[in-house]
Amino acid sequence: MITLETTFAGLKLKNPFIAASSGLTNSVSKIVGLENAGVAAIVLKSLFEEQIENHSEKLSQITDYPEAGDYINTYIEMNHMGKYLDLVRSAKEKCSVPIIASINCYKSAKWIDFAKTIQDAGADALELNLFVLNAGEFGDSYLEDTYVNIVREIKKVIHIPVIIKMAKNMSNLPGLISKLKSLGADGVVLFNRFYQLDIDINSMEITSGPVFSSPMDFSDTLRWTAIVSGRVPDFDIACSYGVHSWEDAIKGILAGASSIQLCSVLYEQGVDVVTNMLTCLEEWMDQNNYSRIEEFKGKLNYANIKSPYMYERVQFMKYFSSYK
Repeated sequence: MITLETTFAGLKLKNPFIAASSGLTNSVSKIVGLENAGVAAIVLKSLFEEQIENHSEKLSQITDYPEAGDYINTYIEMNHMGKYLDLVRSAKEKCSVPIIASINCYKSAKWIDFAKTIQDAGADALELNLFVLNAGEFGDSYLEDTYVNIVREIKKVIHIPVIIKMAKNMSNLPGLISKLKSLGADGVVLFNRFYQLDIDINSMEITSGPVFSSPMDFSDTLRWTAIVSGRVPDFDIACSYGVHSWEDAIKGILAGASSIQLCSVLYEQGVDVVTNMLTCLEEWMDQNNYSRIEEFKGKLNYANIKSPYMYERVQFMKYFSSYK
């Protein structure tokens, strides 16, 4: 008998598919729809400290009184936080699958405050939506130090699983993830998707680039999933960036992922795509004589193949030799 059950970051999942943080997870009705479609866990839309502060700043500009500005700032933060906590509680009440809260901050104190409050609201786990772009104003180790310091402090004050959504712009990704594991992190998501920009050559302005990932983005995710899985054993990884099909999901699990986060594909094909992905995954397992996810998870990761250098290859060499 085939079972799709698995675990990720200490959470028991009925299958490997998790709805990633997005506008599709910002209301109870959407969350219930995702559970009905078959996802095994849901990451709520991130609570952004910067968005709260921007809202406060705009409203504070209408008054010349510092006391009023302080009141507005406090009120706005409490209002945003209150709505988010209501979403956590309502999602827990309406859904049977694990509910993972998500936060993005840039002040160390806020990471701690938000994390404790969200845990108290009943979230099953917390995803740290961490991404910092170092455009040259910080030292070489700034990004890595930021991840390490935030995880260290948060693990001191909460007991629910802590998941780190990683960026790709790290000099030693396996080394950093190994440090996070030693600090008590329960899993990582590979990867975060940055805001994409473009340049309009007619108006000479900076514009927005593509909103969604593409299937071509998955190659890097696959490579690093396999490397991290092989280099940092017994640590849970969720594949995310660039997953657009059930075949991608299977590849991610073979590379070592414990779960698969879905986002762009849900927008582009609708949430019912999950049902099809589950069916195809189960059929593939049956055809290949697997009864459990664990039987093929990591089978092709960095540590388990004869030629791990295949994951290290970055030069084209003879790649184009057949093209005229």
